[in-house]
Amino acid sequence: MSNTSSSSRRGWPAWTREPLLHFLLLGGVLFGVDHVMVSRADDPMRIVVGPEVDAEATQVFTASRGRAPDAKELAALRQVWLDNEVLYREGLALQLDKGDTAIRERVIFKSLSMIDAGVKLPPADDAHLRGWFESHRDRYDDPARFDFEEAVLAGDADEAALRAFVAKLNGGAAASSSGDAGAGLRVFKGRPHANLVQSYGADFAKAIESSSVGEWRVFRTMEGGHPAWRAMRLVSTTPPRPGDFNVLRGVVLQDWTDATLSEQRSAAVLALSRKYTIRRETASTSATAATPTTATPTATVGGDSK
Repeated sequence: MSNTSSSSRRGWPAWTREPLLHFLLLGGVLFGVDHVMVSRADDPMRIVVGPEVDAEATQVFTASRGRAPDAKELAALRQVWLDNEVLYREGLALQLDKGDTAIRERVIFKSLSMIDAGVKLPPADDAHLRGWFESHRDRYDDPARFDFEEAVLAGDADEAALRAFVAKLNGGAAASSSGDAGAGLRVFKGRPHANLVQSYGADFAKAIESSSVGEWRVFRTMEGGHPAWRAMRLVSTTPPRPGDFNVLRGVVLQDWTDATLSEQRSAAVLALSRKYTIRRETASTSATAATPTTATPTATVGGDSK
């Protein structure tokens, strides 16, 4: 297995490494429809990851999160599907489907339970836990937070109307008053940088965080991939606060335990997957698969070409 493969696994989003993920929503239930029945019938040691896997992953992810997955998230979901397929086939080979005929997620659960029985935590003293805490400080440090307000004009306001409105506000007009400067006032409290980026885009986050407190400005935001103009002002900033290991030791111990068990479980599934030939297909390769002169690369788990 290449170092690149290991690095890519470590770089996946944190939610893809949560304990028991392989047989929860993003596991057997998410991909409950078996897309590889035909390939399994042909060769039980050959797994085809076709475009329909990406299509279903995208559909379920979009329905739950309100947006399509990016390339990194889609690759992580594809790997979850592949891990589940390996566990399912291992379960069938061990006849763990007895009494659970055609119930895919239960077979996966049984296979993973057998793996869990062989997983053991290494010893961890305070020095080890503190080192893990320091390397994962983003989980425990409280980030800087921003309070800001938005003045909302009635109806659809373009950039020019908002700039004229902001000039009145900076001149002393009240955002909540009636009359020419009348508007509704929305108040936002304690928003961290990540939330600002997610809600309004990276450019807005940078602009609002560097604004002068109390000054109304017109900001260009990005929401759902579409630009919009908003009248806002920064009210206050709360500086970041570092996490205290002594206070959070119990939380750190649980997080380290979950992460360590998850890593060992993933490593065990990866070891099992090496006995399979993994074939990855895109929509284009699926369409040309019947053409003898078209070569489709075969890869092991992790994407090392053969």
